[in-house]
Amino acid sequence: MIRVGIVGCSGYTAIEAIRLLLRHPHVQITAATSRQADGSTLAQMHPQFTGRVHVLVEDLSPTQIANRCDVAFCCLPHAASAPIVCELLDRDCRVIDLSADYRLSNADLYQKWYGEKHPDPGRLGITPYGLPELFEDQIRESNLIANPGCYPTSAILPLAPLVREGLIDTSSIIVDSKSGVSGAGRTPKIGNLFPEVNESFAAYGVGTHRHQPEIVDIIARFTGTTPNLIFTPHLVPMDRGILSTVYCRPCSGATANSLRMCLENFYRDAPFVRVVGHLPATKHVTGTNYCDITVRENDSWVILLSVLDNLIKGASGAAVQCLNVMYGLDQSLGLGA
Repeated sequence: MIRVGIVGCSGYTAIEAIRLLLRHPHVQITAATSRQADGSTLAQMHPQFTGRVHVLVEDLSPTQIANRCDVAFCCLPHAASAPIVCELLDRDCRVIDLSADYRLSNADLYQKWYGEKHPDPGRLGITPYGLPELFEDQIRESNLIANPGCYPTSAILPLAPLVREGLIDTSSIIVDSKSGVSGAGRTPKIGNLFPEVNESFAAYGVGTHRHQPEIVDIIARFTGTTPNLIFTPHLVPMDRGILSTVYCRPCSGATANSLRMCLENFYRDAPFVRVVGHLPATKHVTGTNYCDITVRENDSWVILLSVLDNLIKGASGAAVQCLNVMYGLDQSLGLGA
């Protein structure tokens, strides 16, 4: 049995991780931490788990976590995560980090987009990015995984195989993405209140969103080619889900059909990427670890559409999928596929 700890157990990604891990046949949740620990259990903090999990929420030290766990799901904000990750690794506890702290390739890029020096720069660029579809071999051998961002997953999965095969022009790619409100996390913010979001639709982080460098960086890491890419996120008045529309120009001789065949061949053995003929909608993947992708063309443009559940394939489901790879298990265990 794999002993798993949830570090920072109050947020949406933690809730989804707990839900998925409770149905995993080879996992036992053995620790849950929160800086606001008040003697409550996980079931008291999250009543949907009443009668299903009997773990006290505690403010544990890294040593205490490592003594109880084989692997920790670190669900802390960026900058707060890395110092704890370092201590857990020093104590031989494997870590799947759901923050952004280990996703980017170098400390300068991190400081530019996150506004502070990285506390553990030596692990940047060598920590596997948690998309088994692209980095399975590295994930299998590592003690630390950088779990992907939700928007980046929706853009990287359709783009990476096409860039690697030289089928699209990388000089001008547009990623236009829409997300449900849970993507902003559980911490109260005025802009995410119901009266602000309901009956409204807005862009945010235009030209400044931290997921843009993540998309570019990971595509470059996988393909050896750095794309010139514009990313614009939008907030949609729904609980969960992401739809990304990616506009790119095909290289000479490439067609929507050849791009579709490339994606089908690349993801043939990937259990959670479905290349579909219909126009995918977020409802098609809600509550699942699937990413559905399709291809269309319009004159000199090719349009890629990608949908996923931001809390599952975009966060906690990807983490469970990585856990399975790390321990040599079927990738679908705990994920309902």
